[in-house]
Amino acid sequence: MKNILIINGHQYYKDVAEGKLTQSVIDKADDFFIKNGFIVKHSKVESTYDIQEEVEKFKWANCIYFQYPVYWMTLPWMAKKYVDEVFSAGVGKVTYASDGRSSTDSSKKYGSGGLMSDKTYMLSLTYNCPVSEFDNKDGFFEGLSLDQSNYAVHKTFQFCGAKPLETYAIHDIFKGDMNLKEELARLELILCKNFIK
Repeated sequence: MKNILIINGHQYYKDVAEGKLTQSVIDKADDFFIKNGFIVKHSKVESTYDIQEEVEKFKWANCIYFQYPVYWMTLPWMAKKYVDEVFSAGVGKVTYASDGRSSTDSSKKYGSGGLMSDKTYMLSLTYNCPVSEFDNKDGFFEGLSLDQSNYAVHKTFQFCGAKPLETYAIHDIFKGDMNLKEELARLELILCKNFIK
């Protein structure tokens, strides 16, 4: 697992989400990967990316590191657009061959036609909500874990056959008392766990 594609899924909103935190996380991940002998390529959803070039990056990558802020409980719309365009353009080549079903073999189930079974992915998220809202039956997410709350993104990668690594998230980013140094140190611990065997 030496080839890492880092996707910057940030979408700019003046005074609310200018991308500095996302870039700090990406810089830390990039430094970690380079220091540990990985080869890194970058993609940015808020750019004039070439879809076929992005498909080639997915083909090249052993792991996709996807950093994005959670907007309204999901991906920023530009990140969703990127996923729609790139994953769809990769059909038959990189992402998936079919939905997995077969008219001649009823044992083949929906969601089993992915072509990324040799790849892993890691979600890296920034949130306004506090960590206490997850795994809490009385919390906003009604008992769902962090990963369950990001079900659609996980299912997208699963549909393509990729395997998840441990998710990283920074919470409560607007509270005003975030210690970025501590958050990035925690990221490094998770990166070590996920990538240094």
